[in-house]
Amino acid sequence: MSHVGVPRGTVRKRRSLALLTAGVLTIPALAGCSSDSEETSRGVPQDIAPAARDRVADGSTVNWAVDAMPTTLNAFQADADSATTRITGALLPTLFPMDATGQPKLNPDYLESAKIIEREPKQVVLYKLNQQAVWSDGREIGAPDFVAQWRALSGKDSAFWTARNSGYERIQKIERGADDLQVRVTFAKPYADWRSLFSPLYPKEVTGSPDTFNDGARTTLKNTAGPFQLKSVSKAKGTVTLTRNPRWWGDKAKLDTLVFRAVAPKDRTKALADGTVHVTDVDSTTANRIALALRDGNNGGQPLTHGPGADLTPAAALRSWALANGSDEEQAEIAQAAREKTRKAVAAYGAEQKALRSYAVRKSLEPAYTQLALNGESGPLADDRVRRAVARALDRQELAETVLKPLGLPAKPLGSHLALAGQPGYKDGSGALGDQNTEEAQALLADAGWTRGGAAEKPKDTKAGSEAEKKGDKEDEEKKGTDKAEDKDEKKTDKTEADADADKKTEEKAGGADKEEKKSDQAAIGSDDSAASRAEGLYIVGQDNKPGARPVQAPAASSAVLAPSRTAAVQSLALLRQASAVSGDTSAADTAAKVTAQDKQSGGAPGAYAPMGTAAPAPASVNGPLGKDGKTLTLRFVLPSGPGSQSLRGVGERIATMLEKIGIGTEITKVPDESYFKDHIASGDYDLALYSWPATAYPATDGRPIYAKPEPATDGSLLVEQNYTRVGTDHIDQLFDQAVAELDEKAARELMKQADARIWAAAGSIPLFQRPQLVAVDKKLANVGAFGFAAPRYQDIGFTDRQAAGSPADRKK
Repeated sequence: MSHVGVPRGTVRKRRSLALLTAGVLTIPALAGCSSDSEETSRGVPQDIAPAARDRVADGSTVNWAVDAMPTTLNAFQADADSATTRITGALLPTLFPMDATGQPKLNPDYLESAKIIEREPKQVVLYKLNQQAVWSDGREIGAPDFVAQWRALSGKDSAFWTARNSGYERIQKIERGADDLQVRVTFAKPYADWRSLFSPLYPKEVTGSPDTFNDGARTTLKNTAGPFQLKSVSKAKGTVTLTRNPRWWGDKAKLDTLVFRAVAPKDRTKALADGTVHVTDVDSTTANRIALALRDGNNGGQPLTHGPGADLTPAAALRSWALANGSDEEQAEIAQAAREKTRKAVAAYGAEQKALRSYAVRKSLEPAYTQLALNGESGPLADDRVRRAVARALDRQELAETVLKPLGLPAKPLGSHLALAGQPGYKDGSGALGDQNTEEAQALLADAGWTRGGAAEKPKDTKAGSEAEKKGDKEDEEKKGTDKAEDKDEKKTDKTEADADADKKTEEKAGGADKEEKKSDQAAIGSDDSAASRAEGLYIVGQDNKPGARPVQAPAASSAVLAPSRTAAVQSLALLRQASAVSGDTSAADTAAKVTAQDKQSGGAPGAYAPMGTAAPAPASVNGPLGKDGKTLTLRFVLPSGPGSQSLRGVGERIATMLEKIGIGTEITKVPDESYFKDHIASGDYDLALYSWPATAYPATDGRPIYAKPEPATDGSLLVEQNYTRVGTDHIDQLFDQAVAELDEKAARELMKQADARIWAAAGSIPLFQRPQLVAVDKKLANVGAFGFAAPRYQDIGFTDRQAAGSPADRKK
């Protein structure tokens, strides 16, 4: 099967490839490429300056920048953020942290073993705890901690304010095993992602009561069980200070103290130059300054060719000198002040550049990907043909190169919504949608009724919610008379039928599954069922500003946001094999077999392409936006306006140019970073948007709320979990449900691959590229930097010599 390279979607390297045939793209049984693609996918390695522990000096303090002070230290609350995750990772047990390949790996500091010991009649997992594992108060870690956390997160007690309960609600009981170091967990329903549970594990003193869970763990953790323990939290200083845990039984932490310091992204260059932080994520601008500083360190003291005044031409410099020394005193004073200001700026910049030579930029790809989100709830994008046209207009390779190539990182588009390259189960599923193809995109738009002359047509007054429709309601009452009255006014009858059609469409949108049965095989996915602050990508869903734990009525659209059933800080995958071979559940096998049969019958992913025989207009035929019923095809593209999101805006502008080529206009709206997600993405107040999802080792659990079909509420609004595109299908939901209950890992991955292909075909979310990970690190620090998938081993971080292990002031001498 031949492949045509396509811009592959970011985040976790899910590559995307497409299959091209003459005129129409087809893929047999949703298979986007050959079966060996999973075996050959390679992730970008981490960059952490690894060093053996015997080469790392004992002692010293490291300051690590975070975006802001954590609002809570309880990772299971709705407002937990990336700082919460970073800090609790050093303080609390994580039973199965992700390794460098994005797989969960047993942590021997806490577990001797953990495995499924029974599958029938119930799934039973037996945890054997490390005999030395104790909380900082000396109490051993055991079954009471597991029980308390299960009860708090099971969702059965609403007094616990928790943002998620996925997996915990499947547990039937937890018992002590043969001794106190064994914990036996019995599941009421099979749960494939059982390794995701009890991480982080909190002591029963936190999870044992609603008061301690809701409030007690927000600002302090008195009892911990990591290589570090919590010393203090200072909002005034913006610091969270950790010290070595004297009761830690594993490898002793090399550092005496680890300080997490709140530093806004815009202030990080200065913080590095001042020596107030040793480790910080940076944007490409700061990374470039560090690279220039290292280059200029060997320039023999020559003047800098960058920074303030570097662009001053000889002629301009001569003019400035002449004005400053001229006879016109007023002009001389102004010129002298300007020259002094420039001199100070040059001096300050030069001093910063000299200080920045102490740092290196560690580079990898972040375990997160940037996507283009298409809001399918209403408007033109409610039509799956328009969504697919948008997707097929994108040159994802160009977009990936725009962000990643200047940084020296592999510029490959992502091919999966559910896994990144290098993770088990990664496979390019983008063939279910198709490669970039201008003519195919134009054909899809034409089939949807968007034409060059459409904007000049007389409006048909059949839009839901329009004044004409409201007027039509009144006319409908009058038309309920006799057939004779209807014959007298054909126009009125036509309008009544149009209104009925509009109402029917509204009902079908809410009903989803019924509508899917009525459509052709070629359009079985997509609108049938349709109802994510950082540099280089801004918002990563699941890290900051997550919606609250309770339903929130959307302010700008008729949809409500439900708290995620689990924070989306992890996902993965893309294709299927026969369900009868992967599931013991007969109904599940029948469903998947039916899905596969449909795919084979239609010769590819239903609804992924323009109808057979549709003539594609020539590229040159599109002059300006297309239109329909007197309205132009213009989409509202919402982008963040903050200083750290220039790269994201650049990607957005390139996308707008690509869409213009097929006749789709875009209205770019720039909004403040702080309101970007909450007031626009989560509420559905956008047509197009760019945000990111983090990677996960548990796609069946973490991916479902992101791609689940929205459910209609009694008031006519939509209830979404984390599916902010409002696009979903019953088939996708069924595949997630089957996978999460499939205890055979290989079979579960195949189900997730099929789900990913269907998500591609629905065209609500288009992965673009995996986000770059740039971390500025003191050059003498080891075992820290761009971790990629892997969780940090905080106990191994330290300086490589004792002199470097001194204070920042000592190191600058």
